[in-house]
Amino acid sequence: MRFSMRGRTGHDEPEINLIPMIDLFLVIIIFLMQTTTYDRFSELQITLPMGGQQAKEVSQTKGREVYIGIQSTGAYKVDGIHLAAGTSVDSLADVLQKAKEQRTKIVEPLIIVINADAQATHQSVVNVMEAANKAGIANITFATQADTPSSK
Repeated sequence: MRFSMRGRTGHDEPEINLIPMIDLFLVIIIFLMQTTTYDRFSELQITLPMGGQQAKEVSQTKGREVYIGIQSTGAYKVDGIHLAAGTSVDSLADVLQKAKEQRTKIVEPLIIVINADAQATHQSVVNVMEAANKAGIANITFATQADTPSSK
């Protein structure tokens, strides 16, 4: 083996060590992922009915409403017609279509009024909304229970 005591004659190229830079970028990415907020692009916006003036306006829509009751067991009642729990969306859509056809004299669009039990599943309410969409009924409202004076 030969050792040279003379200094090097060539220039060494400087190197950039990439590993610390990759570590830094990974930490920055993790930080950005933790601090990012995500927007909701599709939200269900519901306007609940109120008493007073709106109650008078709702009374003018008599005859256009299709009342749908949803029990906690998942059973439905559409304008007095009882449907068992687990009724498919297509069956609900057929019943709503028949209710729509019975009201052919009414020029204004129909309004679906959903009266769901507090313990009813969200899926059963969504099924009614989907059935209304299939039946071509776009106006949906939810019935609420008015506050009693003793609860204030």
